[in-house]
Amino acid sequence: MHYQDIIYQVDDPVAVIKFNRPDALNAFTRRMLAEIRHALAAAEEDESVVGIVLTGEGRGFCPGMDMNALDSMSDGNSGDGENLTELKAQPGDADLGNNFQVTYSYFMSIRKPVIAAINGACAGLGLAIATMTDLRIVEKSAKFSTAFSQRGLIAEHGISWTLPRLIGSGNALDLLWSARKFTGEEAKSIGLAERLVDDGESLITAVEYIRNLAASCAPKSLQVMKAQVYRHMNMELGDAMRETNDWMAASLQRDDFREGVRSFIEKRPPNFARVKAAD
Repeated sequence: MHYQDIIYQVDDPVAVIKFNRPDALNAFTRRMLAEIRHALAAAEEDESVVGIVLTGEGRGFCPGMDMNALDSMSDGNSGDGENLTELKAQPGDADLGNNFQVTYSYFMSIRKPVIAAINGACAGLGLAIATMTDLRIVEKSAKFSTAFSQRGLIAEHGISWTLPRLIGSGNALDLLWSARKFTGEEAKSIGLAERLVDDGESLITAVEYIRNLAASCAPKSLQVMKAQVYRHMNMELGDAMRETNDWMAASLQRDDFREGVRSFIEKRPPNFARVKAAD
């Protein structure tokens, strides 16, 4: 697939999806959002890919929807009429349930780790999608804002669900109400970022993180743990425990368990099987 608004690269074991409208700080278009979804499905299906990195080309991550698109929407137009049929894709594990099939919640059902390497401006829908990824590696000078209230909008695209779970309700309401700008350093201090790195180092740090996972961890275990965390946030403790017990019993029967034990006993790196969407 030839993409126009993103760059998609795979270098075993990492897939990098780079938003590629640097002159607009990588503001989203309908095409870019469709291309991201299509590329995520491709990475999920690719057995060589253990983890996926989202980042931006140039000095921005993503400041949200392109203002021209927002201006069109404010006039009552639903889109630009561009035919994006060739980009239709269904990434994510439908078996996790309908909660993960609404708008951008599919990010949380992708069967592989998805890491945001936030290298610059991150606002609006860009921030909402960043909160849907599994980890956020943030550069110190990156600038954030929810932006919605200053556009006459509400907390959109699931950020009212993700943000309080990451940083607490008080911090979430502060950022949503005020739409104030804050830096990567504050993002780390309030829990929005899992890693804080020097400027220019978010992508290489995210890639190295996935390489380390691929060298030492079972990809199937990563997949199941991700499903456990997001599913169990919506479940009663007893139901979560019962599902965990069932999934644990299944893991004890897999070759990964035997390989994990043998590699430890034999004092060698493990050789775990890779996974793809069909697994």
